[in-house]
Amino acid sequence: MESAAQLRIGELARRTGVATELLRAWERRYGLLTPDRTESGYRLYSDDDVHRVRRMRELLATGLSAAEAARQAVSEPPAPAELAPAAASMELRYALARLDDADAHAAFDRLLADYSADAVLSGVVLPLLRELGTGWERGEISVAQEHFASNLLRGRLLGLARGWDRGAGPRAVLACPPGERHDLGLVVFGLALRELGWRITFLGADTPPDTLDETVRRLQPQALVLAVTDAARLPGVAETASRLRGVDTAIWIGGAGAGEVEGAHVLDGSPLEAAQQVAA
Repeated sequence: MESAAQLRIGELARRTGVATELLRAWERRYGLLTPDRTESGYRLYSDDDVHRVRRMRELLATGLSAAEAARQAVSEPPAPAELAPAAASMELRYALARLDDADAHAAFDRLLADYSADAVLSGVVLPLLRELGTGWERGEISVAQEHFASNLLRGRLLGLARGWDRGAGPRAVLACPPGERHDLGLVVFGLALRELGWRITFLGADTPPDTLDETVRRLQPQALVLAVTDAARLPGVAETASRLRGVDTAIWIGGAGAGEVEGAHVLDGSPLEAAQQVAA
């Protein structure tokens, strides 16, 4: 089964390391890619197209001609969904538990080299974040370990986020309401939404309602997404929704503390699933 076509050609180029001009040539000459077209005529590519381009590069490196490499890449079955196995993240987990900065960064680098960013987010980062939260609540990890791991992961994720406001896709403003300081899940959400072609403006933790109001009116984004881990922060969300009543921006609330607020929609599931919901 073909995966859903959601990627513009610039994002396909970024994921595969192949210039857009060469991608167009491979599509035109060899039928390597099978894009869908939007009503406005834009081509959209799928994860299967990503796999074919990567496979094309591998085959070219063996000395095959471009025509033969494309023929083989197209004839092979689509790649199965990629998940980073739990074992691949053990080095990272051990390094974080030891507060070993160098080994933790090296382990994260190896994960990114061996797996896609999506696989690392879904198979490693999100489970780690859940373990940090539950481990701290149960007293199984120290405050130092929780802070060290959270800060290291946050830094690495924001490194992956460089340039996530570029492009021509719809824009989303991401923030936490007043008093809410936990924004790691929001960073993961933003990375997932970026993979779906959106531009991201990230305001982060503890953002006042007047700042949100000013930013939304200035940028006119398609979506404002607010992360809430504690339901006690919902009054701040309600104030923001009230201020923005009549503005053509959809307001979404996600996180463990999300709840019903007039003028806003509640997101379900993981940050990755929530990104799919907003994009849809």
